[in-house]
Amino acid sequence: MEQQRVCLVVEDNDDIRGLITVVLTRAGFEVRAVASGAEGIAAAADPSVSLVTLDLGLPDMDGHVVARAVRALSKAPLLFLTARSEEDDVLAGMASGAAAYLTKPFHPQELKDLANRLCPAAPAPAASSPEAPHISQANHINGKSFC
Repeated sequence: MEQQRVCLVVEDNDDIRGLITVVLTRAGFEVRAVASGAEGIAAAADPSVSLVTLDLGLPDMDGHVVARAVRALSKAPLLFLTARSEEDDVLAGMASGAAAYLTKPFHPQELKDLANRLCPAAPAPAASSPEAPHISQANHINGKSFC
């Protein structure tokens, strides 16, 4: 049985959080959405989380603080989804532990593609193959497994 990919969405804007939820659900993720940094940190402690999308402009705390706290709790890749688009913002995001950075506004397909690259779906096992399971390198980046 294929294990469900779980994405934690940390976004304070209801409309954007809803859009991200729809896009990632259609991409095959189970989505758990929260509206604050504190809720995001608490939810990131769940070991089933396989991807985290994070807005940097949260009302209760700076997104970089949230990113560092999430990174301490989880090995899930962090995808920053933010309106901050200056080069310094991108560099600070990567220094905070982001695996990828996507600026708003974004195209839904762009989000879907990036999420699937960071956390690819496991290949479906062959129904009648008695051979040993095939281990795919598709969910490894630089030798590290993310999902």
